[in-house]
Amino acid sequence: MIALVIALAGPAHAAWAKDYPTWDELQQAKSNTSQAAAKVTEIKAAIVDLNNQVTATAADAEAKGVALQEAQDAFDAASRRAADLAAQAKESAKTADAATRQAGQLASQLYRTGGTDLSVNLLLQGNGNGDGAEALLSKLGSMSKLVERSTEIYENAQAAENNARSLGDQAEAAKTEREKLRVEAEGAMAEAQAAADAAAAALAESQAKSIELEQQLAFLQDTEAKTATAYKEGVAERARIAAEKAAAEEAARQAAAAAAAAAAAESGGSGSGAGLGGGYVGSHGWAVPASGRITDVFGPRAVICGSDGCSKGYHSGTDIGAGCGSNIYAAHSGTVIYAGPNGTYGNFVLLDNGGGVSTGYAHIVDGGIHVGWGERVDAGEVIASVGMTGAADGCHLHFEVRIDGEKIDAQPFMARKGAPLG
Repeated sequence: MIALVIALAGPAHAAWAKDYPTWDELQQAKSNTSQAAAKVTEIKAAIVDLNNQVTATAADAEAKGVALQEAQDAFDAASRRAADLAAQAKESAKTADAATRQAGQLASQLYRTGGTDLSVNLLLQGNGNGDGAEALLSKLGSMSKLVERSTEIYENAQAAENNARSLGDQAEAAKTEREKLRVEAEGAMAEAQAAADAAAAALAESQAKSIELEQQLAFLQDTEAKTATAYKEGVAERARIAAEKAAAEEAARQAAAAAAAAAAAESGGSGSGAGLGGGYVGSHGWAVPASGRITDVFGPRAVICGSDGCSKGYHSGTDIGAGCGSNIYAAHSGTVIYAGPNGTYGNFVLLDNGGGVSTGYAHIVDGGIHVGWGERVDAGEVIASVGMTGAADGCHLHFEVRIDGEKIDAQPFMARKGAPLG
């Protein structure tokens, strides 16, 4: 994973690939006081540079993550506006059609009864039939009301048509704006991912070189002039311990996933998600992304503030109250298209699951993203650990489903996929 991240970030930060002192150089410098002092200064400067790179790239990644969320928020707002205007335009078109039909029916009625000369016809009929002045005035009054009604109907029909046309134009303009913002959001995501990769590369370089540089510094400052053998043996031992730890963690993850699947099978694998453990994969190939009950649903809600800012007044996902540090599982097989900071989402992972569907996982604990950009994952695979980064007031997973970039209610979607939430 680190190798992938470094490869992605390498070209943009070639200056990092600086020449660090080698052990052979230190052995030679050890016998020369002035050379040794110069190497000590060089190593101390290298350690400071590493720390500064970590700090600077982390800050840049956070800033790019905020910019990404702002771009995404703008796209989300434009999507909701476009959808609302399209719905209004459709409803207004129905109203306009009904008003036009009513106006047409009235026009047909007026045509059959003499059109605009109804008043004359009534006058002639009144005189010819001897109905008298009272009956004539009554007919003329009815005609006046009919003319007034016809004028009102025509005006309403015209207004409805104009409104439908206006809303249709607004809806098209909103779609154009949404597309523009979608492109901007994609650009912001690319920039944020590059910044996140750069931060990961800086951290990886710092972790890899700092220990060695500290050991080199200790070697130069050691008046007994010991060799580097002890250090090299220590490096090998640490590598062995790290490998054993990673193997143990993977075994524990597989055991937990197997236990969750067994528990889900015993519960019958249907109904609400309460009996399905995180990582359970249903018959449609979709998995429950975390274990826990639903603590917040999709839609409008009050603003929530955390240590890193406040959320918006519209909740675009489903919150699952999973415990701090617990596993987050890929809801479906796919490719990682973002892994890094994302404003009030905190640490965030976005998967492209194919067919225009993507799934998002927010508030991941610091250091808890276990996948990298471009990586393929399987349904039910552990991709991160639950935290409360961003605008979160407690550990939980904020889970999203997006269709062609637009966020939808994940609960009914996941229920249809055989992996109900909560």
